[in-house]
Amino acid sequence: MRILFENARLIDPEAGTDMLGTLMVENGVIVESDGSPDEVIDCGGKCLAPGIVDIGVKVSEPGERHKESFASAGRAAVAGGVTTMVTRPDTTPAIDTPETLEFVERRAAIDAAVNVLPMAALTKGRDGREMTEIGFLMDAGAVAFTDCDRVVTDTKVFSRALVYARSCGALVIGHVQEPGLSKGGAVTSGKFATLRGLSGVSPIAERMGLDRDVALLEMTGASYHVDQITTARALPALERAKSNGLDITAGIGIHHLTLNEMDVADYRTFFKLKPPLRSEEDRLAVVDAVASGLIDIISSMHTPQDEESKRLPFEEAASGAVALETLLPAALRLVHAGHLDLPTLFRALALNPANRLGLDCGRLSVGAPADLVLFDPDASIKLDRFALHSKSKNTPFDGAILQGKVIATYVAGVNKTKELANA
Repeated sequence: MRILFENARLIDPEAGTDMLGTLMVENGVIVESDGSPDEVIDCGGKCLAPGIVDIGVKVSEPGERHKESFASAGRAAVAGGVTTMVTRPDTTPAIDTPETLEFVERRAAIDAAVNVLPMAALTKGRDGREMTEIGFLMDAGAVAFTDCDRVVTDTKVFSRALVYARSCGALVIGHVQEPGLSKGGAVTSGKFATLRGLSGVSPIAERMGLDRDVALLEMTGASYHVDQITTARALPALERAKSNGLDITAGIGIHHLTLNEMDVADYRTFFKLKPPLRSEEDRLAVVDAVASGLIDIISSMHTPQDEESKRLPFEEAASGAVALETLLPAALRLVHAGHLDLPTLFRALALNPANRLGLDCGRLSVGAPADLVLFDPDASIKLDRFALHSKSKNTPFDGAILQGKVIATYVAGVNKTKELANA
């Protein structure tokens, strides 16, 4: 089956180009645009880009399926142009054994409409005391190792895990916060936190956490990815680590790129995140870091929470927000504001995460998987959280006008948007 996408505005993050053209797909792979196609899809001048590779998606199986299942997360991913979900191990129980990992892989293969690559816990139970069987978990399919938002405070345990991970060629993903300084913080410290009477955490906690982890990387030589860099104070340390040749990359969640601390002014718990939303100065600094390539990856940090855990006083409410479905339209805010162009945006959404995990997707080159998203960057939508495909509806963008709409998501050349609509 040969499918020709014609009259498409091709967004190629690898070549850094944005131009009208055609793209040929055969048997789920991008091929040379020659010969006769079996089907022609007129893209009408809309954007055709590599599907998003989203690192750090929480699917609440096992343990909390009422918050999010692989089926519901897959539908949300398709609606948002995400073709590969890299899922977190902070489930109940944690994904810290080959058996639990295999359960996740089987459930994802049956229920999810997109590619699912699971991460495994770095320490048993994510408790920071004893590292997991990294080699066995890699053999079972784990693509990276992380304790998610829990910091491994015992540096000896963490350094041993990094050494072992390096010997296995494994990627470790860490959350950089100094846990003592950040404990109990609901918002970023400062005048705003004081005026609102909310407990704050200093941005320096992120810098301190990064400094510690960089020192351990110098000692161990491990491959390391920071899940989120959200403050200007952490950027010089990240830049030095990269310039010193350490194998380190950094990501950021979409909410920290598009929202700031002022958005929690009316104590709306949908804006309570971990780490907390930062100042506008910090937001602009990390946007510039994405544009320059210092911050490599943009992700959703999709964290579903049920209504009961959010309908609490701000300091007691659970942290996190859903974002699979809103990742692309929210990220397009940065394009419309003139901070990024589309190839740079998809470098951070698709190419860089694929490269970090050693995947062939995330690009439009011949031989790459035909994981694609067709979208209209200018179409406006008013978001209704109850219309989201996720089981949980905890989005901070409820009622917001977002500019950008996914028309179709293709996985291995199959139109998953159409497939799900007809199911």
